[in-house]
Amino acid sequence: MKFFIDTANVEEINKAVALGVADGVTTNPTLLAREAGKAEDIYRAICAAVEGPVCAEVVSMERDGIVREARELAKIGKNICIKIPASKEGLMAVKILEGEGIRTVVTLIFSPMQALLAAKAGASFICPFVGRLDDTGQDGMEMVEQILQIYENYGFKTEVIVASIRHTLHVRDAALMGAHIATIPLKVIEQLIKHPLTDTGIQLFLKDWESVEKR
Repeated sequence: MKFFIDTANVEEINKAVALGVADGVTTNPTLLAREAGKAEDIYRAICAAVEGPVCAEVVSMERDGIVREARELAKIGKNICIKIPASKEGLMAVKILEGEGIRTVVTLIFSPMQALLAAKAGASFICPFVGRLDDTGQDGMEMVEQILQIYENYGFKTEVIVASIRHTLHVRDAALMGAHIATIPLKVIEQLIKHPLTDTGIQLFLKDWESVEKR
């Protein structure tokens, strides 16, 4: 299972790289707005920090505008993948861009049928948003499970990036289901490391070692 870090902050990305858990990066306009500088400069810095996919989102909503914007973003770095919303215009753009060898990520997926259509359009990746679906009283991870089953049924090569992860249980469930990728905020990655029994065990070992040293 791959971990992408969900941020546009290069310092956070470098921390994830140091931990050995940054297989890629996902960004969006909201995350970019939190950072200083031009979007293109931020993307270049991110591409320099990681070897894996860097997901950059378009803001155009019509097919031709999406395609033009995607072509420009793709020039920034070889690891740029284009995030495109799951819409009619977006799916048409996905088909064109994938035909040109530009990898795409269909984002804002909230149903298995949207995921199916994205795979049929040829998307390299999709992003089902589990946390936002949970917020509406639905089960986001159940959606992921259904998507994975559909993809397995028909041999689709599209990879599933579990997105809008809010807590460690989302990561656990995604791994148990066999999701290809989870995109995770740094704070949740750090929570994955922590366990109170580990902390207690470390303190106990250190205390015991002090007694050994005093012999």
